[in-house]
Amino acid sequence: MQIYNAPLKEIRFLLEVFGYNEKVASLSQFEDYDLDSVMAMMEQTARFCTEKMLPLNRKGDQDGLIFDPETQSVKTPEGFKALFAAAREQGTMGLTAPVEYGGLGAPQTVGMITSELATATNKSFSMCGGLTHALVDALVAHGDDWQKETFLPKLTSGEWTGTMCLTEPHCGTDLGLLTTKAEPEGDAYRLTGTKIWITFGEHDLADNIIHLVLARLPGAPEGIKGISLFLVPKFDLDGTRNPIFCTGLEHKMGIHASPTCVMSLEGAKGWLVGEAHKGMRGMFTMMNAARLLVGQEGVAMGEIAYQTALAFAKDRRQGRSLDPAKQEEGAKADNIMVHPDVRRMFLNIKSTQEALRGLAYWIGVNLDLAHSHPDAKVREDADDLVALLTPIMKSFGTERGFLNINEAMQICGGAGYTTDWSIEQYLRDSRIALIYEGTNHIQALDLIGRKLPRNNGQLYMKFNEHISSFIRENKDDAAMAEFIAPLKEASKRLGQVTMNLGMKGMQDPEEAAAVASPYLNLFAYTALAYVWCVQVKAALGRGDAYGATKVKTARYYFQNVLPESDALVKIIEAGKANIMDLSVDEF
Repeated sequence: MQIYNAPLKEIRFLLEVFGYNEKVASLSQFEDYDLDSVMAMMEQTARFCTEKMLPLNRKGDQDGLIFDPETQSVKTPEGFKALFAAAREQGTMGLTAPVEYGGLGAPQTVGMITSELATATNKSFSMCGGLTHALVDALVAHGDDWQKETFLPKLTSGEWTGTMCLTEPHCGTDLGLLTTKAEPEGDAYRLTGTKIWITFGEHDLADNIIHLVLARLPGAPEGIKGISLFLVPKFDLDGTRNPIFCTGLEHKMGIHASPTCVMSLEGAKGWLVGEAHKGMRGMFTMMNAARLLVGQEGVAMGEIAYQTALAFAKDRRQGRSLDPAKQEEGAKADNIMVHPDVRRMFLNIKSTQEALRGLAYWIGVNLDLAHSHPDAKVREDADDLVALLTPIMKSFGTERGFLNINEAMQICGGAGYTTDWSIEQYLRDSRIALIYEGTNHIQALDLIGRKLPRNNGQLYMKFNEHISSFIRENKDDAAMAEFIAPLKEASKRLGQVTMNLGMKGMQDPEEAAAVASPYLNLFAYTALAYVWCVQVKAALGRGDAYGATKVKTARYYFQNVLPESDALVKIIEAGKANIMDLSVDEF
C-alpha cells in the first residue's frame, strides 16, 4: 500500500513563518512567484507526483533495471519513459534555471519544495532530475557563454539529462587520488579513465546524457589542486556516439530503478569548464546544491513513511488501553493509537519532521537571498548561514529521516517489515542518503574543519545572533517562556562546547575529528530548537486547531527529544581517548 498526501498546509505555514513573501517574492526577479502562486503550482505538482509518480514507485523497485552488455545500454522499468515524457510536458524541469536559457527562473526555495514532493513519491525517478538540476547550477556558475548557450536550453527542457562523475575505483572521498586524464585536442580534450557509482550515467529516458567529469590535464599538480572539470556528452553535438560507455550496473540495497553505473571513458571528447586545475570549484557548486536536496530526502521519505504508518495505526486493533476510560465499549481490542508507546514513536517522527522541514525552508529562503538580493551585506550574511547549515541539513536530515522511517516500520509491527505497506522500500531507498554526496562524517568534518573556523568563527556568530535576537525579542512573552528557556540553555551549551572543541582541535586535530559527528548532531538539535521556537511564535498567533497542535508538537520536541542532546555533550567531552586507545590488532 502506498499512501501520500502532499503536506501543502504545512508547507504554506512554514513559508509564511520564514518570510518567503517578504524576503524572496519581494525581489524583482521573483515577482511572479508570490506565495499564492507558488502554492497553486505546488497543488499541481502534488497531483502529478501522487497520480503519476507514486504508482510507479513500487513497480520500479520490484522490476529494476535491465543492462545489455552488448549494447552497453540500460533500460528503465516499464512506464518510466512515459513518466519522463509526462514530466517534460509539465514544463517545469528547468523550474529554477535562468529564463534566458529556457528555465522558469523560480526561486531555489520553490525548487526545494518540488524536490521534496517528487522524492517522497518516487525517489529513484526523482534522482535523474536532481542531478540535472545540479549540473545546470554548475554550468550557470562556471560555464562559458558557448557552453551555456549550447547545453543549458536542452538540459532545462529535459531533452538532455546530466550526471556528475567524481568517484573512481581507488578514490571516493579522497579525490586527490583520481587518475582520469584529459589530453588536449584542438579546442576540446580527450578523456580516458573509469568512473564508478554514476547515478543515471546511462538510461533510455532522454536523447542525450551530459556528464560533468573530473580529470587531470598533462603536467597537472598533484592532489586536488591538479583537478580540472569537463563536459562530456554521450552523443557529440554532431550526433556521433562519444566513447563514454556504461560497462556495468551496481546491485544495490535500494533505489533499484535508479541506474548506478560504472562508466568507461575511452578517449571521450569533452570541453573544459572554468579554469584548468580549478575543477573542484565547479564540482562543489554542483555538490553543495545536491547536498541540500539530499538532506531534504530524509524529510520526504520520513513523511511518506509517517503517513503510511498513521493509516495503518488508525485501523489496527491490538490489546486494551491501560486507561479504562479510553477502552472502547463492546470491543475486544482497542485501536493501537491508545497505547503510549505508539504515540511516542509517532511524536518522535512528527516533532523532528516538522522541525527539519522548517530548517530546510529557512535555508532555502537564505539561499535565494544569497543568490539574488541586491544588497551585498544581505547576500553575504545569507550565504554564510547557508554554508554553515548545509552540512547539518545533509547529515542530520538524512540520519534522523532514516530513524523516523525505522520508527514508522516499528509502529506497523510485522506488517511494516513486509512489502504490503511499502515502508521497507522507503527504509532501503533512504539509507543511501547517509552515504552519497559526501558521507555524513565528511559533513561533520566539513562543519568543524572548514565552516566553524572560517573568518574567525564568523559563520557561527551570525547563526548565534539569530537565536540571541529571537530570545531578546520574546523574553517577556509569557506564552513563549517554556520554549525560550530551553532554547537559551541549548544555545549557551552549544557555544561552550564549540569553544572547547575549537581549542582542543587546534592542539590536536584528532580530538575534533573523533567527536565531529556527535558535535554536528548537537548543533542540529539546537538549530531545530530555534526553528521550533519560530514556528511556535507564529502558531500562538493563529488561535486555531492547527496552531494548537503545533504548540503541542513543539512541547514534545523540547521535553522529549531535545534532552537527547545531553548525552552528546558527555560524548564530546570524552574526546578521542577511548576511540584511539585500541591498536588495530585489538579490533
